[in-house]
Amino acid sequence: MERAISALGILVFIGISYAFSVNRRAVRWRIVAWGLGLEFVFALVILKTPWGLTVFKSLGDIVGQFLAFSDVGAKFVFGENFKDHFFAFQVLPTIIFFSAFISVLYYYGILQRIVNVMAWVMMKTMKTSGSESLSCAGNIFLGPTESALMVKPYIANMTQSELHALMTGGFATIAAGVLGAYLSFGIPAEHLIAAFFMTAPTSLVVSKLLYPETEVSETTGKAKAYIETNYVNVIDAATTGAIDGVKLAVNVGVMIIAFLGLLAALNALLGWLGAFVGLQQLSLQWILSFLMAPVAWLMGVPWADCRQVGALLGTKTILNEFIAFLDLKALIESGKISQRAVIITTYALCNFANIGSIGITIGGIAGIAPNRQHDLARMGVRSMIGGLLAGFITACIAGILI
Repeated sequence: MERAISALGILVFIGISYAFSVNRRAVRWRIVAWGLGLEFVFALVILKTPWGLTVFKSLGDIVGQFLAFSDVGAKFVFGENFKDHFFAFQVLPTIIFFSAFISVLYYYGILQRIVNVMAWVMMKTMKTSGSESLSCAGNIFLGPTESALMVKPYIANMTQSELHALMTGGFATIAAGVLGAYLSFGIPAEHLIAAFFMTAPTSLVVSKLLYPETEVSETTGKAKAYIETNYVNVIDAATTGAIDGVKLAVNVGVMIIAFLGLLAALNALLGWLGAFVGLQQLSLQWILSFLMAPVAWLMGVPWADCRQVGALLGTKTILNEFIAFLDLKALIESGKISQRAVIITTYALCNFANIGSIGITIGGIAGIAPNRQHDLARMGVRSMIGGLLAGFITACIAGILI
């Protein structure tokens, strides 16, 4: 029954995307069909075939070993008891380590080759343009701004629909640099990695429903990842990646301190107000648990877990995915959430679609192509919602197969 509800959820979220389209008559259903088909193929290979399960379980084990490598550095710098301060001395150092590793892969051209292959598959099957396919594939490994750099020469002349797809893809995924941090929370590795690949084609599906193509693209059937690096050698690449990782880790740490503090203050105020009407439990999470519970149910989450998952979805959208994953970690450790709910929630949370990311994404891409700033600002909220819907659809597909 829950699998049938997940299937219903796909139809509902596709229907919502279509209902809010800027031009419903221009929707190309081939993109929708092939995009969902590609995601189902990815999901079947990853979740249902013995070799797919083995490969992604092995990838999860490899990443887990990488976490141990970053622990070696953290232990040397912070001492034997560094795990007593889990987030500061274990989670944040993994961001630095993974950032350095991704830079090394980029230096050797490994990431670009993988991205070009995946973009080619999407171009040939979905008939999307080269630039939007490249940016979508790049989002599997990179953040919104970094993936935009891969199509830097094309952004200034992108069509409105392509620009929307570029932004939606950035909101619909997370950067590989923070993968280790989420894994250290106890999130299932194979499902977290699978979400990277599965959500990419879905982001194009949702984007092309919300903002169909009505212009002629300059990159139809062609485009290659743009490579611009100033690394002199692999050591320089690793060093630069580590420094970038430090900046990201500091930003994450500061963000967590600020948002959790503000959340505590807001909940204290809500609790005080709630006491006047007999709702001592009133809090932001309590409110969000009711508002987002229907969304959780449509994804196939067992009804007993829907309010908890709804609170996580709301927290991710209003605050950010880091805080939502921290809350999910607490639920996993307490045993208060089912395994099915954990897996589905992992797919739904695995994206940058939150209110705060709108400004970050607009600012990052506008820095690359200043002439598109007004277009980016106009599409910001719509593309963020598209990223959310793409994550929900991916979670539904996982719900059908698990």
